[in-house]
Amino acid sequence: MFSEPSYLAARMVAETIETHFAEHLAIARQLGEKDLATALSSNIIEAVIDVAFWASLRREEGHSPAISLALLQPSQADKPLIFGQRLRLTPQSLVKLAPAVEQPGIHLGVWHEGDELYIWGTTHTVPGICFVLEVVEPGLLVIKHRRLAGFGKFVNIAVLQGDQIKVLDEKSMGIAECPALMASLDSMSLPSFMGESFNVLLQLAAAVRIHKRGGLVLIVPRNSEEWKTSIVHPVKYEVTPPYTVIADLMNEEEQEHKKFEWQESLLQAIDIIGGFTAVDGATVITQQYDLLAFGAKVARSDKSVPVGQIIITEPVAGVQASRVHPAQNGGTRHLAAAQFVHDQHDAVALVASQDGQFTVFAWSEKLKMVHAHRIDVLLM
Repeated sequence: MFSEPSYLAARMVAETIETHFAEHLAIARQLGEKDLATALSSNIIEAVIDVAFWASLRREEGHSPAISLALLQPSQADKPLIFGQRLRLTPQSLVKLAPAVEQPGIHLGVWHEGDELYIWGTTHTVPGICFVLEVVEPGLLVIKHRRLAGFGKFVNIAVLQGDQIKVLDEKSMGIAECPALMASLDSMSLPSFMGESFNVLLQLAAAVRIHKRGGLVLIVPRNSEEWKTSIVHPVKYEVTPPYTVIADLMNEEEQEHKKFEWQESLLQAIDIIGGFTAVDGATVITQQYDLLAFGAKVARSDKSVPVGQIIITEPVAGVQASRVHPAQNGGTRHLAAAQFVHDQHDAVALVASQDGQFTVFAWSEKLKMVHAHRIDVLLM
């Protein structure tokens, strides 16, 4: 029998998660997808979340577990490592195994037989729409699934932190009022059925977060010099000619995109640009991902005025938009991003804070103000 869960958030979110996976698996089957996970009941989901939460609060030799659990059978994994004897899924089992599976891309394989949940081994691969639960830090869990394309970041479904529950808003992602943000985010790894698209900006966001120094990325139209009116001159680190490797790769034939070499080259190019964001100042790229400059200092355009209020949203169900002064939204990077977008309506700015927060800024033509959209929940 499953032990009676005592983590209230697990019970509160389980049915929502069950419905999400059932709906997306049904859509995938209708589209003819074959390599798909098995649907799970809410009581299994609740039990797994409960065990993972209590495991996250334990320590083994001074270390908290940071692990990933995937709910699948060994037959659904490619070249799995299978233990000679099943291990009952308990907080103690997870804490003991954690040091061996903390590397990114390794999942502990979990399945059920009757009313028993057990750990059967490890795997690097999981089928499409497979329930994956990541223990990020004590009390912080992220529920996600693999994109159908099998490449790029997993799709986050919900974030549980203590008694806080954040379920992603599948309908509008909180950005229905801002076409500029929609244009920038519409191909992200959102929980809608977007398995075939790979979003460079989301991977870039993840790369920026890795160095933990924070960063500011300005995304401007190609073949336009207007952005320079909002930058202090001279630009110390201008890239001449622009670094176009990402754009060149994206322009290759669609069949090339499925090759491991192409995927590795793209991720490497993204990591290169992500590294430059650690340099003090802004990194400037085009909408086609050409790198134009880094270490640039943002300044208010001579033709503009200081930015006033901005609107803030988050892609979480039930979270309402709020209007605040940009100084209340973060530090100097956030203020610089808001001012830049206020001056350059056709630009988008990305800000990563040192504490892991990530915000996208774009101009809302309908609201006639800067729109800041926090996407931390997509990147965990």
